Amino acid sequence: MVTVSKKKRLVTSFHNLTPEQQSEVKALYPLGFAEVMMRIDKPDGTFFYVVPFETEDTYYLVKIDVKIDDASEDGDDGFYDDDLKGADDLADSASEEDEPSDGGDDDY
Repeated sequence: MVTVSKKKRLVTSFHNLTPEQQSEVKALYPLGFAEVMMRIDKPDGTFFYVVPFETEDTYYLVKIDVKIDDASEDGDDGFYDDDLKGADDLADSASEEDEPSDGGDDDY
């Protein structure tokens, strides 16, 4: 048997909550929202993320602003620096250590 709750159900933005409610949400999730966040897909293909929050008379799904890194790999130009500073010096010193030392001249 399903019990019917008499509480109102609302979806609202975190910024639309009162300062007291915002403080309660932060206190409810002191380690952040990542573990309880739910993705809500809209019919137009967009989506948003919410966290549950409950008061005496209302059950909220609170929209949380999430920044998503959706840049393509082409947009990573310059992100990775292929030229490591000092890499040539490290390679030269490593190759010198690998050469056997016979105690004599290298001139044959």
